[in-house]
Amino acid sequence: MTARTTELAAFFAANTDAILCELTSVRGSSPRSQGTFMLVSRTALFGTIGGGALEYMVIEHARRLIVSGRAEDAMDVPLGPEIGQCCGGRVGVSLGYADAAARARLWAQVSAEDAALPPVYVFGAGHVGRALAQILALLPVRLTVIDTRQEELALLPGHIDARAVAMPEAVVRSAPSGSSFVIVTHDHALDFLIAQEALGRRDSPYVGMVGSRTKRARFNNWFLGEGGDAAALGRLVLPIGQQGLGDKRPEVIAALAAAEIMVHIGRREAEIMGANIPEPLGVVNGR
Repeated sequence: MTARTTELAAFFAANTDAILCELTSVRGSSPRSQGTFMLVSRTALFGTIGGGALEYMVIEHARRLIVSGRAEDAMDVPLGPEIGQCCGGRVGVSLGYADAAARARLWAQVSAEDAALPPVYVFGAGHVGRALAQILALLPVRLTVIDTRQEELALLPGHIDARAVAMPEAVVRSAPSGSSFVIVTHDHALDFLIAQEALGRRDSPYVGMVGSRTKRARFNNWFLGEGGDAAALGRLVLPIGQQGLGDKRPEVIAALAAAEIMVHIGRREAEIMGANIPEPLGVVNGR
């Protein structure tokens, strides 16, 4: 199970009485889209419908339903000065008891959504790799961390998919379509082999490697000497997470690299859907 399905399973196990709150209609500007849901029990929550005054009102009303024993209700909420928000839109919210049928539907929905998340592979579980993995685990991606060293993987939180692999470059060949690859191993030669495999694919939104401009120059020379496609080098982000700051702290590199990754994934998804999104104003390309 993914972290999200694990969290949902834990919520269901701990909360026999819960209200399912769903956005059934959205008119104008709203913090979340139609179909977004949240589960509310007497003391716990799963998910969010956008936070702020809207969410506070819905949580309070859901808990009143639990206390009163009412099974369902509906709300029509203007997202304006009346409730202290300035979105300007209006949402309809359905509230109903999360019975067995509703729980099964939500489980299937969350499982399907998680299965459709873009895969991201982090190669290397050292200082940068661990920091990056912990950030990416919070984002809407399917994360896998690969390393040859089991002792480094053991330092990762238990909910992160961590795999000890003798030949990490082979993982690139078998990765699902649309996978992104972040290369932060302890071995420059291994970095080069993984990057060579990743750049050989045409479906990857993001291929990035930790390092310096000198390392990039060396990789370029090696890659071309091995018969690599010169045009493919333009897709390599090296160094990752610099953004013009020059900050070498692992946590800072990881945070900025995570932003790069999400921007590249978002662009690829927009391209597939035929959307036109502008270039970012900053330097999140990482090149």
